[in-house]
Amino acid sequence: MAKYTIDFDDEFDKTLSDLKDSTDATTKADVIRRAVASYKFLKSQTAADKEVAITDKSGKVEKSVVLP
Repeated sequence: MAKYTIDFDDEFDKTLSDLKDSTDATTKADVIRRAVASYKFLKSQTAADKEVAITDKSGKVEKSVVLP
Protein backbone atom coordinates (compact mmCIF):
# COMPACT_ATOMS: atom_id res chain seq x y z
CA MET A 1 0.00 0.00 0.00
CA ALA A 2 1.30 3.45 -0.89
CA LYS A 3 1.77 5.93 1.94
CA TYR A 4 1.58 9.70 1.69
CA THR A 5 2.58 12.52 3.98
CA ILE A 6 0.32 15.54 3.60
CA ASP A 7 0.35 18.69 5.69
CA PHE A 8 -3.08 20.10 6.51
CA ASP A 9 -3.89 23.26 8.41
CA ASP A 10 -5.88 23.05 11.65
CA GLU A 11 -9.16 23.99 9.99
CA PHE A 12 -8.88 21.20 7.41
CA ASP A 13 -7.93 18.72 10.13
CA LYS A 14 -11.04 19.74 12.08
CA THR A 15 -13.14 19.24 8.95
CA LEU A 16 -11.70 15.73 8.55
CA SER A 17 -12.40 14.97 12.22
CA ASP A 18 -15.97 16.29 11.94
CA LEU A 19 -16.61 14.17 8.84
CA LYS A 20 -15.15 11.08 10.49
CA ASP A 21 -17.33 11.60 13.54
CA SER A 22 -20.52 12.32 11.59
CA THR A 23 -20.25 9.40 9.15
CA ASP A 24 -19.43 5.73 9.38
CA ALA A 25 -15.83 6.42 8.29
CA THR A 26 -13.39 4.80 10.68
CA THR A 27 -10.40 7.10 10.16
CA LYS A 28 -9.50 10.43 8.61
CA ALA A 29 -7.72 8.48 5.86
CA ASP A 30 -11.03 6.70 5.22
CA VAL A 31 -12.72 10.10 4.81
CA ILE A 32 -10.09 11.11 2.25
CA ARG A 33 -10.38 7.79 0.36
CA ARG A 34 -14.16 8.19 0.17
CA ALA A 35 -13.85 11.80 -0.96
CA VAL A 36 -11.49 10.83 -3.77
CA ALA A 37 -13.76 7.93 -4.79
CA SER A 38 -16.77 10.28 -4.83
CA TYR A 39 -14.89 12.83 -6.91
CA LYS A 40 -13.77 10.14 -9.35
CA PHE A 41 -17.36 8.91 -9.74
CA LEU A 42 -18.76 12.41 -10.25
CA LYS A 43 -16.07 13.23 -12.82
CA SER A 44 -16.85 10.01 -14.69
CA GLN A 45 -20.53 10.93 -14.83
CA THR A 46 -20.08 14.45 -16.13
CA ALA A 47 -18.70 15.72 -19.41
CA ALA A 48 -16.78 18.97 -19.82
CA ASP A 49 -18.81 22.09 -19.08
CA LYS A 50 -21.62 20.11 -17.40
CA GLU A 51 -23.03 20.61 -13.93
CA VAL A 52 -23.85 18.28 -11.09
CA ALA A 53 -27.21 19.18 -9.56
CA ILE A 54 -28.05 18.63 -5.91
CA THR A 55 -31.79 18.27 -5.52
CA ASP A 56 -34.23 17.86 -2.68
CA LYS A 57 -36.60 14.87 -2.55
CA SER A 58 -39.14 16.65 -4.75
CA GLY A 59 -36.55 17.21 -7.47
CA LYS A 60 -36.10 20.93 -6.86
CA VAL A 61 -32.49 21.94 -7.57
CA GLU A 62 -30.88 23.18 -4.38
CA LYS A 63 -27.42 23.75 -5.85
CA SER A 64 -25.51 23.19 -9.07
CA VAL A 65 -21.79 22.50 -9.08
CA VAL A 66 -19.37 22.57 -12.01
CA LEU A 67 -16.49 20.20 -11.35
CA PRO A 68 -13.03 21.41 -12.37
